[in-house]
Amino acid sequence: MVAKKKITGIILAGGKSSRMGSDKGFIKYNDEPFVMHSIKALRPIVNDILIVTNNPSYDVFGLTRIDDIIENAGPLSGVYSGLKSSKTDYNLILSCDIPLIKTVALEKITAQIDEKYDIISLKSHGKLMPLIAFYNKRCETVFLKLLDDGERRMSKAFENCTVKTIELTPEFNSYTTNINTPSELNEIRNET
Repeated sequence: MVAKKKITGIILAGGKSSRMGSDKGFIKYNDEPFVMHSIKALRPIVNDILIVTNNPSYDVFGLTRIDDIIENAGPLSGVYSGLKSSKTDYNLILSCDIPLIKTVALEKITAQIDEKYDIISLKSHGKLMPLIAFYNKRCETVFLKLLDDGERRMSKAFENCTVKTIELTPEFNSYTTNINTPSELNEIRNET
């Protein structure tokens, strides 16, 4: 297991939230903003947390905020911006729209960190979760080249890196639920 002091947590909060209609990071679930759930899940296993967003409202959380270096280029740019600012080789990246996330699910990734992999990603509900994943800092150069070539798809980044996938067992699947619409938000609120 890699020591906590060697891992940086990076939360991506720069999305347009067009389907939700408002900034997803500030939507409340169990009386806390979505982004706070990501912060709480990361804190026990990382040394430092960065938030990648151009929205200065996120400064309220008292964490280092990083502007997207390449604006309007999707999560590929968000990951790149976070990696560029990180001071560690090991980086755990989360999106801000997974309010059910728990440390125990993230420990599945940190327990598997291995220098030979560029990316270690969870697979949940049969889908790859590129925004709940470990990224080695060396991915930064690969991502920059893709962005410079006009690429915006995370799938292309995965094709250009060495990747290990960890399939979650069913009892952990709910932790990775991504909330994009008001109806999805109502679903999780009704379940609790």
